[in-house]
Amino acid sequence: MASEPNSGVESPGATRSSISIIVPTYKEALNLPLLIERLEQLRKSLDVELLIMDDNSQDGTTEYIAGRALPWVRLVVRTQDRGLSPAVVDGLKLATKETVVVMDADLSHPPEAIPALLDALAKGHEFVIGSRYVPGASTDESWGVFRWLNSKVATLMARPLTNAADPMSGFFAFRRTLLDRAKSLNPIGYKIGLELLVKCHVKRAEEIPIHFAQRAKGESKLTFQQQLRYIQHLRRLFIYRYPNWSHFLQFLVVGACGVLVNIAALTIFLKAGFLLNHSVALAIGVSMLSNFVLNRRFSFSYSRSGPLLKQLAGFVVACSLGALINYAVTMGALRVFPHWIPQLGALLGIVAGTGINFILCRIVVFRSRAEAPAQS
Repeated sequence: MASEPNSGVESPGATRSSISIIVPTYKEALNLPLLIERLEQLRKSLDVELLIMDDNSQDGTTEYIAGRALPWVRLVVRTQDRGLSPAVVDGLKLATKETVVVMDADLSHPPEAIPALLDALAKGHEFVIGSRYVPGASTDESWGVFRWLNSKVATLMARPLTNAADPMSGFFAFRRTLLDRAKSLNPIGYKIGLELLVKCHVKRAEEIPIHFAQRAKGESKLTFQQQLRYIQHLRRLFIYRYPNWSHFLQFLVVGACGVLVNIAALTIFLKAGFLLNHSVALAIGVSMLSNFVLNRRFSFSYSRSGPLLKQLAGFVVACSLGALINYAVTMGALRVFPHWIPQLGALLGIVAGTGINFILCRIVVFRSRAEAPAQS
């Protein structure tokens, strides 16, 4: 949901409130003087607490903040669990004001838009985003097609998780009480805003159009590794929002991989001179073991601390029962519908067998600790 275009100038009705501004930094010493200067202007109408969460940059950030000795600015140097999102999470724990604003240090987010974000909060919205993708918003001309496309693809991938037009934005505001909805926050990479939208169960975010500027000084922290971390983060959030469907889709992908493993193993055993029946049996065993390892690692990763041999035995039993269901449904369907081609009956059997196999794996073989019976 978008508001009227924001001019970047404080509106007459802007909320006069106390805010904690959290700015994660890593080697942003060159940008801090101008950022603080622009935030200083907000203090004429707002009670501002600035938390600079620095990942031990060792670029002069510490010396600069110490030299300014501003009572409203607090520098926290982090040496463990470094990264933008963990830095923001730590900042949330230290914030003392009722309202929190998160923004980047590189001046891509206009501090002058903060009053507009606060106005939207005052109107009852629970989460307000400084957005690049709503009417009235714009990006710097030097932003580039690749970066624009990269952002759009990332946003599209997150669409099942939120209806926000710009959930990738690192510029947003909310009241600290919103955090009470989240059981835990464990983001990976840079997209802490998306983590909050999902984990705090934000039904609809208000979006304020901003001009997203090119970073003032320094280099972008966006790397291929960060993009991979985003994929990993998305996987976590999909599992959180759609636990059973997410596990099932991963289960299907692992099953498809198992088919390839089975065919490859069968080919290898046949070329090695094994008899056909022995080769088939060995290939089934290899693919079953492969599926177990992949399911334990990915589809049901929460259970990796469980007893390995017990899980393996349970997986073999579940697969065997699934195979029996597959056979029974296939043969039964072809008897009831004799005009069906065998492949159609086999497809129905595969669906039934796979469903039973997944259910057994989900609730018996790889059940989570919360689902396990209490120990006496």
